[in-house]
This record gives sequence, C-alpha cells and structure tokens, in this order.
Amino acid sequence: MTPPASGDAQHSARLDFQQAPSSPGKRPQPAGGHLFVPRRWHRPAVLKWLRRTHAWLGVWGAVMGLLFGLTGFFLNHRATMKVPGTSYAKTQWQLELPSPPPATVDELATYLKQSMALNREPHRKKVEPAGPTPWPGATQPEHWQIAFNTPRAVVNAEYWVGNRSVSVERTDPNFLGKLVRLHTGAGASVAWILLTDTLAGALIALSLTGFLLWTKLHGPRLLALGLAGTCLAMLLVLGITSW
Repeated sequence: MTPPASGDAQHSARLDFQQAPSSPGKRPQPAGGHLFVPRRWHRPAVLKWLRRTHAWLGVWGAVMGLLFGLTGFFLNHRATMKVPGTSYAKTQWQLELPSPPPATVDELATYLKQSMALNREPHRKKVEPAGPTPWPGATQPEHWQIAFNTPRAVVNAEYWVGNRSVSVERTDPNFLGKLVRLHTGAGASVAWILLTDTLAGALIALSLTGFLLWTKLHGPRLLALGLAGTCLAMLLVLGITSW
C-alpha cells in the first residue's frame, strides 16, 4: 500500500487530536463561551438572536445617542466648569391689547398664543387677587401671569387688570440651546417624549445584551464582576458626596 502523503498524515493526526475523548468525569468546556449566558442557551439560534438584537438596538440608538451625548455634555457643564456654546437672547416689550381687553386669564392666554404664533398651550397660568397696597387708600388690581414653554422659546407675560397693554418677555435660545432643551424635554410634545422613552429602553437592553456578549472576550467572571462592582461603587460614592 502506498503510504499517505505528508499533508494527509498531518490532517489525519489533527482529526485524531480533535476527536480524542475527554477525560472520564470531566465535562468538555466550550472555548470562548459566553460566561454569563446559561449553558442551555448556548445554541446558535439564541446567540445569533442576542447579537442581532444588540446590533440593531445600537443602530437605533446611535443617532439619538449622538444627540443626547452632545447635549448631555453641555448640560453637565452648565454650572461647574462652564463650556461656551449655548446662548439665550432676551426680548422685552409691551403688547397692546384689543378693545375691549380680555376679561379672563384664559382669554388673554388665547390672545397671546395667536398674536405670537405659539403652537403650545400655556404651561402656567396664575391669578393673584386684588388687595391692599403698602400705601394707605390704594388698592392693587388683579395680577395675571402666563408662561409658555416650547423648545424654541420661553414666553412670560404679566398683566395688571385695567391696563391697555401686557408686559411680555421672550427668551430665544440658539440652535445648540434648542437641542439642550429637547434633551431636558422642556416644552416637548408627547410624541417626542415617547420617542425618547424608546431610547431609554434601548439603552437598558444594550446594557444587558452587551454585558452578556462581553464574555465572548474570554474574560473571567471574577474580572467582570470586579469591573461592574467598581463602577457601581464609584457611582454611589460620587452620587452621595455630590448632594
């Protein structure tokens, strides 16, 4: 019989080595397995679904994550270690009222909304009743306060009943300021709030799936738990000491 070629001999030896039975009493361990994934889930379909879920959630959160990461940076430095970028322009004027003037605070709010082309209902309406003043014989008229809050602008109006005009102050942020206001949800619509809720859910899911997939890096459980515990401890310590 013709002896096998050297390449065939090496291939046969490699197959024999891979198919060698394991030692009795020892269960074979999958190399590079997901340490925090239960062993019964170590199936191609489950692991493929886990990776795809993590990847698609990452794509969904990438755009909004960029927006919230950028604006979150400026929010984090709005008081301490201030970073220039956001600016706000304030404008004050007296707005003439029609004749006859609005009889109630709701009518005045409707007039302000229409005259300034605001697309939100006022988020605050306050009525201070008429009362005495520090000066004898004088009576302070009823005082109305109305505030509109939108991502584009903040409008505050004050009106003393009987006047022919209302005092208005408008604050307009620059483009970056508008993005920051969207981050905080100031004056945002219900649709925007629900959209950002999906980002919050995606971040939670990414954290969980990423933690499970991290173990594919062949890191030991002790190291993973140590890193997670250190991060949690730092968050707690810094959070408590920052109050």
